[in-house]
Amino acid sequence: MPPTTMGSTSLFLPTAGAGAAAAATARRHPFFSHRSHSNVPTTRLRREPRFVAVSAAASPASPASSLDALIFDCDGVILESENLHRQAYNDAFAHFGVRCPPASADPLYWDEAFYDELQNRIGGGKPKMRWYFGENGWPSSKIFETPPSTDSDKEKLVDIIQVWKTERYKEIINSGTVEPRPGVLRLMDEVKGAGIKLAVCSAATKSSVIMCLENLIGLERFNGLDCFLAGDDVKLKKPDPTIYITAAEKLGVESKNCLVVEDSVIGLQAAKGAGMSCIITYTPSTASQDFTDAIATYPDLSNMRLEDLKLLLQKTLVTG
Repeated sequence: MPPTTMGSTSLFLPTAGAGAAAAATARRHPFFSHRSHSNVPTTRLRREPRFVAVSAAASPASPASSLDALIFDCDGVILESENLHRQAYNDAFAHFGVRCPPASADPLYWDEAFYDELQNRIGGGKPKMRWYFGENGWPSSKIFETPPSTDSDKEKLVDIIQVWKTERYKEIINSGTVEPRPGVLRLMDEVKGAGIKLAVCSAATKSSVIMCLENLIGLERFNGLDCFLAGDDVKLKKPDPTIYITAAEKLGVESKNCLVVEDSVIGLQAAKGAGMSCIITYTPSTASQDFTDAIATYPDLSNMRLEDLKLLLQKTLVTG
């Protein structure tokens, strides 16, 4: 029988763009090309960069042209991970027999269209499940034969599923089928070579982000990061700006002199809330979102150089 699809709760439906070409150079370890089993077309949607000034007042203590730190998100920026996370969640639901509603004959299954909506609205794995079960009813499972009714049991259910899902996601990443997005490694090397601080801030579980980074950017680049924060390090997830505010504090730089690379409106809102400028490298699932508040929007970083970033930030600070 076909798997049980998600409930009827509607969020919003973005239009899918295209998948990213694999970056075969500047990697520390070889990877095979990843091909998603989705129906997303392979032709990339190309857009001209959009430049929008954001509010950021330059202070006398720091030159307007100063780019002091470049901060990357991980999922969707360093790698296209939407289908990988979705696969891991569906495998977890099947493993634990998660049925929502409880009378369903088959385990819960999040299809591609719904997961695109979900991950573009809610950051973090546990918040996704809490929201879904809150909207559609808490499920039966091998963990709890009857749906949990107390807050502690609900949290236990979410915790157990998330731990298993994270381990499954690691297995997928370690399979050798995943590559970093175009231009990411080259740009990281340019930034470090210029003495500019480099950071990664992700809402995902810390252990899974560490494993992703070690595999995709290599141990040397990972150990060379000036700051690394994950969802475990902050109480509030994106679009809350806490993770970026914390990063600026740890880096010892002013928020206005940081530039963030994100792929979604959730991340853009977090960066803007922290007083940082943000460029977008969209993915097929985020291509149709409103990135008006970004200072530039690109399909990937393949044509982006460090000097381009400096000029973008200078233009923003001067006109802001």
